[in-house]
Amino acid sequence: MMPADQHQTANEFAASAEKFAQIHTATAQARLICNVHAEMDVLRLDDLVLPVTVNSGQYKDAWVCSPLTTYWRYAQEEVSRYTHVVGRFLFLSICHVYGYLLRFSGIDRAVTINNWALSTNIYPALQDKAALRQAIASARDKWPGHGIWLRSLTQELNADWLLALREHGFMLIPSRQVYLFDDLANSVKQHANLQRDMHLLKATTLSRVSDSDIQPHDYARIAELYKQLYLDKYSRLNPEYTADFMQAWHTAGLLHFYGFKSADGVLQAIVGLFQLQGVVTAPIVGYNTALPRELGLYRLLMAAVFEHAMKHKLIVNLSAGAAHFKRLRGGKAAIEYSAVWAAHLPLRTRAAITCLSWLTTRIGIPVMKKYQL
Repeated sequence: MMPADQHQTANEFAASAEKFAQIHTATAQARLICNVHAEMDVLRLDDLVLPVTVNSGQYKDAWVCSPLTTYWRYAQEEVSRYTHVVGRFLFLSICHVYGYLLRFSGIDRAVTINNWALSTNIYPALQDKAALRQAIASARDKWPGHGIWLRSLTQELNADWLLALREHGFMLIPSRQVYLFDDLANSVKQHANLQRDMHLLKATTLSRVSDSDIQPHDYARIAELYKQLYLDKYSRLNPEYTADFMQAWHTAGLLHFYGFKSADGVLQAIVGLFQLQGVVTAPIVGYNTALPRELGLYRLLMAAVFEHAMKHKLIVNLSAGAAHFKRLRGGKAAIEYSAVWAAHLPLRTRAAITCLSWLTTRIGIPVMKKYQL
């Protein structure tokens, strides 16, 4: 028997997964995320309900649904952006060779369990390994020609899942270095940068917008601000969420927004929070990149995340990127993994995944740590 509080969190997770399914099966995918063509589904196993994305390799999808984009196309961009000239040539050469190996292997025929199509997935506590084995078996039976993947796993937050997946024969593939904040009240005392951010939150001349202030006409602006930052400035391989996505997720209670408006009432910065199981992430971040840096728009948004987390006693997973900023505020680096099971797939696919696991473990992790990615 599950304790009452565990039943409650399991029910909360299941309810959110059902909302995900309702949104993504009732609306054409291109209306929600322009560069994701993966099929959306859900696995229902007693108390465990998990969203699923099914990528069959026919499109160049955003990295949140495509292993090929994550470990090849996005990796190439990261290497070009952060490494020095000599190292860049070496790593790009490696990417070039193994990229063709991954394409030939069919790695993008992938079923990703507990994939919310966000940069960071949140997992429920794993109470029953039998339910996990059943979920894996169900996925294999329904999509027999696909590898079975799980993203966004860290030892710090998902040790139970990692242990169970290893026992089942899953291979671990490092993907990113993310930043966790698990004691913000203490971090505020210890880190001057975080103190200044919290002060800026009170001193800014911009008008604060809370979740309940968001109006229907704001969703297009939210999508525009997100696009300015995550696609125009960073990478076209990031998911391109639309105004319909923002509205559907917000209306369903899956996203909680905080923002800042200028004196003319125009939204200039926005952050969207995804919160489950005592963990909060910020998959939607956007601001007017044409405004002066002195306004500290990114600092304001992160301060709003931290304020929300402290109020609700949540662990913050701020994902990857802006590593120096996060370290200065007490963020603790954690290696994030994908887990993949391919025992039922052709030899070329198994060989490619084995090679990828070796390369990302032996080369990827040292590079991520060296360049603090």
